[in-house]
Amino acid sequence: MKKKFTKAEEFDKRFDNGEDVSEFLDTKHAKRPGREQKRVNVDFPIWMIRSLDKEAKRLGVTRQSIIKIWIAERLKEIA
Repeated sequence: MKKKFTKAEEFDKRFDNGEDVSEFLDTKHAKRPGREQKRVNVDFPIWMIRSLDKEAKRLGVTRQSIIKIWIAERLKEIA
């Protein structure tokens, strides 16, 4: 499907009027600034892995998710 083009002024006008402007957007290549990911490796002691797995299971999330949640919470506290 070929994308349509419009001038920025017309696009802004349509957007401000609450019209659907998705036909003018290339969502296939869209990026969310500040949300890029980078893989890191961290070694944890076995007892910590067991505790993480237990808590992740209790919450119904993956080990990776619980680590991300806890780190994000801590970073928000110090920010």
